[in-house]
Amino acid sequence: MNNKNNPPKTPSDDSSDPVNSSPTGSPDLSPNNSPNNSSDNPEHDLATRFPTAYTILFLLIIFVAALTWIIPAGQYDRVMNEEVGREVAVPGTYKVVEANPQGFVDIMLAPTAGFYDPDSYVANAIDVALFVIFLGGFLGVMNATGAIDTGIRSAMRHLKGHEIWMIPILMTLFAIGGTTYGMAEETLAFYAILIPVMMAAGYDAVTGVAIILVGSGIGVLGSTINPFATVIAANAAGIPFTDGIVVRFILLIGGLLICTAYVMRYAIRVKADPSRSVVAKQWDAHRRLFLSKQSEGVDDSTLNKTQIVALLIFAATFVFMIWGVSSQGWWMARMGALFFGSAIVIGIVARLGEKKLTGSFVDGARDLLGVALVVGLARGIVVIMDQGMIADTILHSAENSLGGLPELAFINLMFWIEVGMSFFVPSSSGLAVLSMPILAPLADFANVGRDLVVTAFQSANGLVNLINPTFAVVVGGLAIARVSYDRWLVFIWPLLLILTIFISVVISAAALL
Repeated sequence: MNNKNNPPKTPSDDSSDPVNSSPTGSPDLSPNNSPNNSSDNPEHDLATRFPTAYTILFLLIIFVAALTWIIPAGQYDRVMNEEVGREVAVPGTYKVVEANPQGFVDIMLAPTAGFYDPDSYVANAIDVALFVIFLGGFLGVMNATGAIDTGIRSAMRHLKGHEIWMIPILMTLFAIGGTTYGMAEETLAFYAILIPVMMAAGYDAVTGVAIILVGSGIGVLGSTINPFATVIAANAAGIPFTDGIVVRFILLIGGLLICTAYVMRYAIRVKADPSRSVVAKQWDAHRRLFLSKQSEGVDDSTLNKTQIVALLIFAATFVFMIWGVSSQGWWMARMGALFFGSAIVIGIVARLGEKKLTGSFVDGARDLLGVALVVGLARGIVVIMDQGMIADTILHSAENSLGGLPELAFINLMFWIEVGMSFFVPSSSGLAVLSMPILAPLADFANVGRDLVVTAFQSANGLVNLINPTFAVVVGGLAIARVSYDRWLVFIWPLLLILTIFISVVISAAALL
């Protein structure tokens, strides 16, 4: 827990280095010494001058719509690739088409279109949004049993003095999920569980976010057998997905070591002096949101039999989810059904009664409604770009810029082109299908293996999706954690710089060998 003998001081939120920033004189924000003017409303205390995720995403919708008036519309011909299971672009078939600039009506429709196509009724992100709502209901029912709060106190009692080792263990587990089956949207289920654990251990909300988002993200960045990134990209490039796997293992293991060391170093400093947290101004509000029972002075850490059974069902639910996604082809609908069913079972086992069960479920769903809306807004950006038909034009420009370059220049420029395109196409499978058929064959003329192009693609996509505001996993996870986007950037930018240098060194060395 936090050092109660040396209460933290709040640093300026303008600090740029989350690890080395030094404290400045400011009001005390320790859990036991809240500022006298602190509001009783934690949501009010969490307010910042930085725009909310909703505003940022809507402004991006407007920005991309403006690009459709500037960038010429164009398309590649597409053919069905049976190995990939999707239509892929055909190299050399790019042509300019009639422009379809996105106007005011399209911008207003974009949030709805992010959930489903209003003309064809084809689903977009509605499945993810509904999953988030069912997840919220499940957590609401679980919280009503008191098992999570009691379990956290019990875990902290047993781990006292060794809490820091949770970070490398959990990050490794999330990285395994990322590298094997592209664990991304599924991680939204873990934020509300892990953040209270980290805060009870004396760390902050950002530490919890980093374990999940960076842990799974470095796994995707160093994908080895991930079917949604490596396999689809390799098939689209016309090579076996095992080609280049050694380089990807180097990226995975090296990247995981870098990220784990970074997060642990940050967490140790925050625990020693909470004023070094990048969300120090929200320290008290975060604790009241995520550790409400502790703030009310509830110290019991003994689980009763009902709570133990509830926790076993709770854990089994996540095990089944991972099994279903990784081996049975489950996606959001079945995952949502699993959490819905588990909520009912937990409510019955805990004898909550019909009214408390349904009330807890609705309250929990309400808590994550904002996250569900963020998911639709994020997908709306991609919808605007697709309707404006500018993605293929951007890809065609990239194709022209790569011609005739030497090995080092080619692979590094390839990496940065994929970085840029990842902001507009955050989906790893979507970007693979879009870019690999066009860009991978260019490697033949630069004397670079196509497998290295695939590696550059997945590294770039994984790196960008640690901060990508168009990626629902980023904005959704931050919304659950009540961490503003600017605070997340303050925390992660040094790590992004380190990872960028590491990736460039690895792919450059591979290009020369």
